[in-house]
Amino acid sequence: MAIRNFCGAKPTIDSSAFIDPTALVIGDVDVGADVFVLPYVVIRGDVNTVNIGAACNIQDGSVLHVNSDSSFAPGGAPLDIGAEITIGHKVLLHGCRIDDHCLIGMGSTVMDRAIIERDVILGAGSLVTPGKHLRSGFLYAGSPVRQIRPLTDKDIGYIDWSYKHYRKLKEQHRGLA
Repeated sequence: MAIRNFCGAKPTIDSSAFIDPTALVIGDVDVGADVFVLPYVVIRGDVNTVNIGAACNIQDGSVLHVNSDSSFAPGGAPLDIGAEITIGHKVLLHGCRIDDHCLIGMGSTVMDRAIIERDVILGAGSLVTPGKHLRSGFLYAGSPVRQIRPLTDKDIGYIDWSYKHYRKLKEQHRGLA
């Protein structure tokens, strides 16, 4: 795996996390317990911080980045990802906040300063525009994103199943590394 310091900032990776050897983690990145980073993921904390909570999985080809402090974005925009989150294949997360227990569908983009509250499913291919706030307990989808319907008990169960499934799969991958 490629873990690189950047201008004195060194990634911190919990010993229970597994980062695929083809992934790249750069700079001020904090990876929590039981996180699973799959092949060809790039996590770049070069101009701001990236925090990834426990039991998250970040699937193949996803890109996680931040925004720097500038006159266009005073203070910049860190990337804060809560716990128990599934981030689908080829997702782009940029300087946003995702609270605990969410599922981010394949190919979605979540832009600067957007907020996704706890217990949200974001449908595949969705675009969450800068500063958009997605409220807890709903399925959202579309480009640009819109609220579709309240989550069902089955939907909440699927979020649970997904992150727990990937936590088990992480251990299988660790055994093969």
